[in-house]
Amino acid sequence: MKILLLGGTTEALAIARTLPAAAIYSLAGIGRIPQDLPCQVRVGGYGGAEGLAAFLRAEGIDLLLDATHPYAARISKNAALAAAQAGVPCWALRRPGWQAGPDDDWREVADWAELQTALAPFARPFFTLGREPLEHLAEIPPHQFWTLRLLDAQPAAERARIIADRGPFALEAERALFADGEFDVLISKNSGSAATQPKLQVARERGLPVLILRRPTLPSVDREFASVADLLAALTKETP
Repeated sequence: MKILLLGGTTEALAIARTLPAAAIYSLAGIGRIPQDLPCQVRVGGYGGAEGLAAFLRAEGIDLLLDATHPYAARISKNAALAAAQAGVPCWALRRPGWQAGPDDDWREVADWAELQTALAPFARPFFTLGREPLEHLAEIPPHQFWTLRLLDAQPAAERARIIADRGPFALEAERALFADGEFDVLISKNSGSAATQPKLQVARERGLPVLILRRPTLPSVDREFASVADLLAALTKETP
């Protein structure tokens, strides 16, 4: 069975390390490109659902695995459409989201417009949303100073600190970062990743509100899995 794995997450890399040489691990090209995998690695897009469907047919793919980020809604939609067009089953790893505890002050927002309104009372927000805040650096209100954490280095900004770093993030390092930045609010996606969860504990310890960007609705697929272990167990049954 020839597999195409759409990845970019830590879990996708763990799956890729178990795949045979004929399988293809597909990355968008953002972040590090692994060089030590047993399977093939493909970098770049496909040209939408139609382009991906054509690739599935041309490569003789038997199973499409979607292990992209929970917020990569467009890629997941294209994956489901392409698999249907090509007559290939599509499985998805759907990482569960974090759940707020009794001592958490989480405030869900639907989009950037709602986020801007919710941010208005704060002075030193800490953004862990990825690249999206970069598009709004010119809109920083006079009373705010932003800190952004991204995977890759970016040019300096006038009223913002941009940190290039990637998880996993240690709890003590997160505590030091929050203290140094004097953040008064955390902005995050509900990625559900253990690698980035320590920031939520620090926000809880410091009594900070967390503005959570609502998860997008993802398409239905043939099978969904909540963990890598469950997905790999199903793969083992399919490929004895």
